[in-house]
Amino acid sequence: MSGAGIYSQELKHIEDQLALQYLPAVKAMSFRLKERLPSSIDYMDLCAIGTEELVKLARRYDEVQNDSFWGYAKTRVYGAMLDYLRSLDLVSRSSRRLIKEIDRAIERYLCENDTEPSDLELSVILDMEVEKIHDARLASDIYTILPLDDQLGNEFDGGTLERMEYEELVDVIKDILTQFDDREQMIIQLYYFEELTLKEISEIVNITESRISQIHKSVIRRIKEVVEG
Repeated sequence: MSGAGIYSQELKHIEDQLALQYLPAVKAMSFRLKERLPSSIDYMDLCAIGTEELVKLARRYDEVQNDSFWGYAKTRVYGAMLDYLRSLDLVSRSSRRLIKEIDRAIERYLCENDTEPSDLELSVILDMEVEKIHDARLASDIYTILPLDDQLGNEFDGGTLERMEYEELVDVIKDILTQFDDREQMIIQLYYFEELTLKEISEIVNITESRISQIHKSVIRRIKEVVEG
């Protein structure tokens, strides 16, 4: 083997050692994301996606340009996991309509019974197959993990967001949040910025996970209405 070949092989080994060093961080990130997702999403799939991206990043990392590898890699690894969730393509146009119907039915049911309906109860209320209800709720649970601009962009096929500057969208969101009470604002803060699970938020604000989920969805719905208008 030539000297260049030996050097190249050694360099690859060093880069793989760099990836190996941060593998526990990828596992922790995968586990944390998995906690916020339905049980049907496999932790190992998320971890594999994150690890593959980590290795790619390590092999092209230039410490001259970035003095912190994990600072450089963290956002990209997390983004690869989100891309995987997007690739599942669970939220079609028709399922978005069904999700809205389900959300409205759940909200009415919660007001009347102070508990969330099961898939079977929703299938009776909406006169629809329980499998369709289950699949739509699963899609909704995954969808709400994605960044807010994904949710708004998918809703309006990207057109509305393309017409808005990022700063303008942030101002809209801030204005809308002031219309909610302190507890509801805290829920959005904990969910999107602290990235807590519904269970963790429930323990902090002392209301049910179902109610937290509905508050979250009502805020998103209100933002969409303002952006669309």
